[in-house]
Amino acid sequence: MRLLLPFLLFAFPAVSEAGQTLLLVDDHEILYRPGTRRQLHVPKRHMANPLITGPTLKNQVSYCSVYRDPQSGLYQVWYQMSGKDTVVCYAESKDGIEWTKPELDLIKLPDISDRNVVLSSVEQYGASVVVDAPGENPQRRYKMAYWSIPLAVAGEGHPKDPRGNNGGMHVAFSPDGIHWTKHEGPVLRGAYGRAGEPPLVGEDHFFGVHTSVSDVLDASYDRLRKKYVVYAKAWVDGPDGMTYWKRSIVRTESDDFLRWSPPQLVMAPDEHDGIRPAAYPGTRQGVQLHGAPVFVHHDVYFSLVQVADFEAHGLQPIELAISRDGITWQRPFRQQLFMPAVEGGNGFDAARIWSNATPVFLEDEIRIYYGGAENPWHFGKRENEWGSKKRLPKTGMGLATLPLDRFAGVRPLEKIGQITLRPHPLAGMKGITLNADAAAGSVRVELLDAKGYRIPGFTKADATPITGNGLRHPVAWKKATLKDLPAGDVMIRIHLDNAEAFAVTLN
Repeated sequence: MRLLLPFLLFAFPAVSEAGQTLLLVDDHEILYRPGTRRQLHVPKRHMANPLITGPTLKNQVSYCSVYRDPQSGLYQVWYQMSGKDTVVCYAESKDGIEWTKPELDLIKLPDISDRNVVLSSVEQYGASVVVDAPGENPQRRYKMAYWSIPLAVAGEGHPKDPRGNNGGMHVAFSPDGIHWTKHEGPVLRGAYGRAGEPPLVGEDHFFGVHTSVSDVLDASYDRLRKKYVVYAKAWVDGPDGMTYWKRSIVRTESDDFLRWSPPQLVMAPDEHDGIRPAAYPGTRQGVQLHGAPVFVHHDVYFSLVQVADFEAHGLQPIELAISRDGITWQRPFRQQLFMPAVEGGNGFDAARIWSNATPVFLEDEIRIYYGGAENPWHFGKRENEWGSKKRLPKTGMGLATLPLDRFAGVRPLEKIGQITLRPHPLAGMKGITLNADAAAGSVRVELLDAKGYRIPGFTKADATPITGNGLRHPVAWKKATLKDLPAGDVMIRIHLDNAEAFAVTLN
């Protein structure tokens, strides 16, 4: 799926820098790759899951954000907990596995016995936290975006407020992640209503429009654009032109976390996700995009999309989407989910998963923290089916891990294949390393000039075979080194013999 907003796009320069890693998760860096296919890799759930739960099954854990201090190594987490009240709770960890809930006693609520509540608001959803680098405004170093409806709501989630106060995105600030100060009023208008015709130009629409944010908000800092960004749940109009048909994703950005750009639609369901025209109520509505938190890694934008099918099974697994600018998105891995949910399972994350924009990148590992729920979305008979179990569903925060940079790899269709990268300047580079699994075969790397001619001394026959499974295999040739390369851009060609390649790093 490609949804293009040209007025927001700009090109990032394709230059080689020391320590630059080229991920093979898409074909952006690849000129061509005959005889190969791309394979998604699924994170491994941690055996200690769930790492955090509510004090009782009535206190459901869902959205969360995690930050690891690069200097001290201390982990901090903020997670939503729901019951009679909906709050944000705080916990800490030295290793990211065993978590401590500090007894803060900042906010006390009758239905929550845990004493680590740091923020509460009427009809609140979300716990999306961004942490600035040290040296920024110390009183606002921690920033939170959350959804809130100021007044109590009545049936179907519709507000009582006759003035049309329909909720929206609110923000709060903290010097330490524990003591929070709410900014007065919403910073963006919300959309949280029933279907109807889109408003006429100049008409104040009670329930907002589809480019408003809704009640799933994921904040992060886009270091490439140097902007705070929020990717939020929104709505697209249906086949009959009526509003609030299917959940989709909008993007908004800010320089100060207070003044936000008008939300722009960047991701929407398409024909592969199913439709249900209003005139044909017997057909299925299909998959909706319930949320899409985004993070940047090695100049690639990744989104952990929450794909929800409310009618068929009520599950909400995670799909991996890819972008090179944060606006135009590809969804190439629909046939294999990144983090599947298992209908009928009895784990805390068997049915619904809430992803976030805060993976933790360690030296050899990527840690993905997430919220989970055992029960499917409660709609119609499925609610009755769960009620027949006569117990409350399990929820909690879990952890799944990937080896570093191994979101997806390129492997042969049969036994051999090759990947030819686009030309890169290698002048001044000291070496090349390859993230590859050659435990059952080998990899050889050769270099070609920008016209496609092999460079003497750097051919496949000259290459030292790479074997074994490693994140940083050194690339070498029998006699030549990179300092022997002639001037000009170079194409790196990776020969795979029963092996898989994930990334190339230019040092």
